[in-house]
Amino acid sequence: MSEPDGTRTDDDAAFDPIAFLEAAVPIASNESVEAMRGFLIETLDAHGVDAHVDEAGNTISSKTGANAGSDPETHLVFNTHIDTVSPHVPYEIQQVDGQLVRISGRGSCDAKGPLAAILAAFFAVDPDDDARVTLAVTPDEEALSTGAAALDFDADLYVVGEPTGLDVCTAAKGRFQGTLTLSGTAAHAAEPDSGVNAVTGLEGALAAVRTFDDGREAHPQLGRATLTPTTVTGGEATNQVPAACELVLDRRSVPPETAGGFRSELDAAVREAVPEPVGVDFALTDRPTPVLEAFSTDVDHELVRTLAAAAERAGGSGDIRPFTAATEASYFAPAPVVVFGPGVLADEQGAVAHAEREYVDVADVRQAATALTDATRQLVGSASTD
Repeated sequence: MSEPDGTRTDDDAAFDPIAFLEAAVPIASNESVEAMRGFLIETLDAHGVDAHVDEAGNTISSKTGANAGSDPETHLVFNTHIDTVSPHVPYEIQQVDGQLVRISGRGSCDAKGPLAAILAAFFAVDPDDDARVTLAVTPDEEALSTGAAALDFDADLYVVGEPTGLDVCTAAKGRFQGTLTLSGTAAHAAEPDSGVNAVTGLEGALAAVRTFDDGREAHPQLGRATLTPTTVTGGEATNQVPAACELVLDRRSVPPETAGGFRSELDAAVREAVPEPVGVDFALTDRPTPVLEAFSTDVDHELVRTLAAAAERAGGSGDIRPFTAATEASYFAPAPVVVFGPGVLADEQGAVAHAEREYVDVADVRQAATALTDATRQLVGSASTD
């Protein structure tokens, strides 16, 4: 049962993040999140917290201080996702001397391990009278992020659960993809001057790509942006002057660049480098939701320092660094946002997340839960001791 404000009652059983994870990892959520979302809602209800699913499929629950009303002085949002990549990888456990030490399976670290740690803090915190803490779990981070795109909290602080090895990640590069189309006029290859060869425009286009970032300063946390040609196609027949050539480009951006600004700048740079009469058009790959832009939070912000210190007390390194993958954290910027959680994207043996050997260590999940509870208590309220 829950109180009218959605908070937990005293008789709720203590939440065990490892028990949650043992139940959650076997639930396949690669093709559909229905079963996993149902289990999440059941877990919230069992611990006395009301939740609802919005039209975009997000699972949302809030705990609000007595005097916070609709405009709390401090609003902290926990975000992560329940979808996983295909195919599903079966659940396995590893024990040492009869003790559970590792949980393996698709989603164990990306991102059900982080979800378990977040839930521990969410259940434990009792917000101050003027504060609110919200849980927002999205359904399709691994695909189009339609859930995250629909969230609109205008909160003060955001913690996004992803496998960071308990490091506090304050920035990430954005990822844009687009197609550069060079256009000409088809003609017989025996009379090449009677047409316009689109492929010949590649020489200037590639030169513009190579020099596009010359003179740009590196970002203090993320380093330099990258621009990489990935695929190229052109021509329809071996005896014909090609009328079109397409070059796909991968952009990993750093602040303050935006997708729109990048498109305009690149289009102009290539137009200047490609001689007439070859036509130039650059278009970003169409998608129904905003692209995952680059973001950066001040490393000296209270959110960053509080969580880093709590992580170190819990047994982590306390390191502050960029995150190496794109996340839904970019949708919450420019508000202060960090990425944090147990597990790693890769270890010394290779890929972990999105891989057949995906796992999370039990000790890391417990340490992340302790760190998040500690930090949340300092940021928005006190934590219970159950």
